[in-house]
Amino acid sequence: MGEENSYYERVDEHRFAPTEHVGGAWRDDEQHFSPLGGLIVHALDSHVARRPADGLVVGRLSFDILGQIPRDVCEITVTTLRPGRTIELLEATVSIGGRAIVLARAWRLSASETSHVAGDTLPRLPPPEACQSRDLTAVWNGGFIRSLDVRTVTTPEPGRAGGWVRSALAVVAGEPVSAQARFLTLVDTANGIAARRPPTTWMFPNVDLSIHLFRTPRGAWTGLDTTVSWGPGGLGVTSTVLHDLDGPVGFAQQSLTLRPLPGS
Repeated sequence: MGEENSYYERVDEHRFAPTEHVGGAWRDDEQHFSPLGGLIVHALDSHVARRPADGLVVGRLSFDILGQIPRDVCEITVTTLRPGRTIELLEATVSIGGRAIVLARAWRLSASETSHVAGDTLPRLPPPEACQSRDLTAVWNGGFIRSLDVRTVTTPEPGRAGGWVRSALAVVAGEPVSAQARFLTLVDTANGIAARRPPTTWMFPNVDLSIHLFRTPRGAWTGLDTTVSWGPGGLGVTSTVLHDLDGPVGFAQQSLTLRPLPGS
């Protein structure tokens, strides 16, 4: 499996070369953050796998996007900021061309048996097979968007959409990744499935992505129940309830900066 079937190819222990399938939504010579987010989770998983099993699971992931992401070789370094037996904080830095592009942090928390008190009041999404196929390339450009299989619950409205996303591509060529990494590779698409204005007339990139989980996701599909809110002062927020095929797993938030494209 190589470039034609993956988002990245490994160069060495810490560096990864992006393929054409990571192409961005507004510029194809940039990376869409979504596959890079999955690659970061894979790097965090690899960091943890080098140590004895500790019984911790990811409860929160945050990504701060420091600028446009060139489609060039990424270097990812992971450090442990706060070690602990029951709570741990990891940090990952993605650099391209010697410049930090993304800062990510993961809180890992102790796993325990709480099924007897588990519960939520969140609506369930219909399964993917009950949803309609949607061609996102009719709205968005870029290699990443072209790689997706998208199903929507109903016809999306400006600022509101629900549905499922999956991809047949590997995150890294020839490497198994966790179900969580595959799931999170697709979460950043939330900002695009419920756009309030066409991306041909407005830019509304997210500068961050924050994910809170109350259950570890699994399966090939990432479910997104998304609401997009734009304010009158150039700010927006994309809020999403995240689902796998068993139901809701957590929440995602994205901070947006809004600006019209020249000539629109």
